[in-house]
Amino acid sequence: MGDSKITANDIQAFVIHLTRAEARRPQVDRILEACPVAAHVIEAIDGRALPTGEIDAVYSRKSLHAPRYPFELAVGEIGCFLSHRKVWQAIVDSGLEAGLIIEDDVEIDAPVFSQAVTLARQHVGELGYIQFQTRPVKGPSSVVAREGSVSIVRPQVGQLRTSAQMVSATHASHLLALTERFDRPVDSFLQMSWVTSKPLCCAVPPGISDRTAQSGGSTISQKKRFFDRLSREVKRFVYRSRIRAFSKKFAAPTA
Repeated sequence: MGDSKITANDIQAFVIHLTRAEARRPQVDRILEACPVAAHVIEAIDGRALPTGEIDAVYSRKSLHAPRYPFELAVGEIGCFLSHRKVWQAIVDSGLEAGLIIEDDVEIDAPVFSQAVTLARQHVGELGYIQFQTRPVKGPSSVVAREGSVSIVRPQVGQLRTSAQMVSATHASHLLALTERFDRPVDSFLQMSWVTSKPLCCAVPPGISDRTAQSGGSTISQKKRFFDRLSREVKRFVYRSRIRAFSKKFAAPTA
């Protein structure tokens, strides 16, 4: 697989940061310092500032994919999706082979993350999208590649969260074409390999951890009443059960 390896000059990191989230700026500086490849900040799309017409142009309240997503998106989720589309476009426009996308609420363990990024570089051309998860990978998975203490695994069910990931330019272009309109959060969309054509793989150990609470809290989540939360949990359980069923049906062959 030597022909598919990515060199240091063929990849850059993009740190997504919302300017008004001032409490996160020190964390952004820590990420830039610890990142093992050249990195720069890319301005996040502020969902709160989007005119209704712009939201309606990209967000479909009618389900576009199965299984149907049971919730209406918050403006923060719409802004988050558009921010990732912005970086996918930047990867394509820059002529890079791949991009490392990092959200501004993570902490990097530089030695471990560097090893994970090195292995991911070697395989992102074929795999398209490799996650660096802040939580343990859950459920059945198969090992795609291993080097030293780092592995790339393919979970049967794609993992949620977009804290950090490496995306090939080819797959970024494909994702842009698929998401000119979208009906669910970006991480929920990406886990549908039957739509994206690429199962989500994960680098383990990832070398990153979650710093949302220490960085000023979430810029997306909203407070809800008890019965609203209860109803949401029931709908979430049903939806995730359907996602698991679809994932098993369309699972890629194990390595």
